[in-house]
Amino acid sequence: MLTNEVKEKLINIVGREHYQDSKASLLVHSYDATPQFQSLPDAVVSPKNADQISHIVTLCNEFRIPIVPRGSGTNLAAGTCPTEGGIVLLFNRMNKLLEIDESNLTVTVQPGLITQTMIQQVEEKGLFYPPDPSSMKISTIGGNINENSGGLRGLKYGVTRDYVLGLEVVLPNGEVIRTGGKLTKDVAGYDLTRLFVGSEGTLGIITEATLKLIPMPETTKTMLAQYESLEAAARTVSTIIANKIIPTTLEFLDQPTLQVVEDFAKIGLPTDVQAVLLVEQDGPPEVVDRDIEKIAEICKQEQAIEVQVANSEEEAHDLKEARRTALSALARLKPTTILEDATVPRSEIATMVNAINNIAEKYEVKICTFGHAGDGNLHPTCITDVREQEEINRVEQAFEEIFAKAIELGGTITGEHGVGEVKAPYLEMKLGAAGINIMKQVKHAFDPNNIMNPNKIFAKATRKRVVTTS
Repeated sequence: MLTNEVKEKLINIVGREHYQDSKASLLVHSYDATPQFQSLPDAVVSPKNADQISHIVTLCNEFRIPIVPRGSGTNLAAGTCPTEGGIVLLFNRMNKLLEIDESNLTVTVQPGLITQTMIQQVEEKGLFYPPDPSSMKISTIGGNINENSGGLRGLKYGVTRDYVLGLEVVLPNGEVIRTGGKLTKDVAGYDLTRLFVGSEGTLGIITEATLKLIPMPETTKTMLAQYESLEAAARTVSTIIANKIIPTTLEFLDQPTLQVVEDFAKIGLPTDVQAVLLVEQDGPPEVVDRDIEKIAEICKQEQAIEVQVANSEEEAHDLKEARRTALSALARLKPTTILEDATVPRSEIATMVNAINNIAEKYEVKICTFGHAGDGNLHPTCITDVREQEEINRVEQAFEEIFAKAIELGGTITGEHGVGEVKAPYLEMKLGAAGINIMKQVKHAFDPNNIMNPNKIFAKATRKRVVTTS
């Protein structure tokens, strides 16, 4: 609980209307999109600028009060769940697009800006911001940066990290620094910008970001390839890349996912095949036409039973939107949906998909698999019920084995969701004890009092916990 002294000081900083500690407000901000995690904060605070955040952080550092920066709460690794109580920091008052610089091809934004809102605004200028997480309709830029979010276009264009040029950050001692800028080249010291990207709010609070833009692609084409074999679909992914073609999007959906998504979206997706690949290419018309024709040939050579090119922008949009709804569609089936993101080299996609299916069968759980096949980022998703403890235990065992297999194949435990608190116990599997130790030293150098999003990234005893505070 916060003392009256701290409460009054916080109110003096942000104004009484922007300080919340009612039961309802605390409950709303006690969880994110991660199953089985919930914990009440002590207060919810909405600052309006970096200066207010600096004063809040200075106060919290003095009194050793945890701070959890929170965007829209779409996190899937319990990264924004306040499991140590303290203050949840909202950015709903810091949600502006500050500048589109067409000369330098940059956009400068506040962290609370909704991703899709920003994308629409830059596209009105004929410019393009490629990172497109499936949650972009509600996720914020600050959240994307903290998690280094990916998206459907990640294969060709990369992830959020590749577009962050500069940041304004409030450090855990209240100091404000700026990193990078509107620069193509900058090797002045350590690359602090990249250090903050993907740091999950554990090193500082991002209050402003300058992002790289590129020209809008001239045209796009979208196609769907259907397969009776998971192995053939996965093999196609490697073959396309081996032919030196890098599509904008190269997505994989297995049959259970297809059935659920079609029931939800009702756009005519095939549900009697084992898998589909959703492929999109963009660029000059002649390049797009050539690449799509070649990709179609490769799909057929790799035993695709049907290849369809979208006949209109509307049809292409529907296909991509259906893919983006996969999690929402699956979440309708049972009370608990656990979506993970084991990632492997793309050459190991077929091996990994088979392993996921075998592991699901071994532990008698239902796992649907979809994801960004082109960059090896699969999303095995288990639909279950948290009230069935024996089943949940089997689910946990299954995912632990999935992560171990991903690492065995040269992969990782998370490609875009972050570590948070959910995957912290598995991080040493990937980094080893020495890797964990050096990361802890970095954390301590920035945040010696451990007030910034404590419990995240570094392991506790168990993976999934239900935490409640009355």
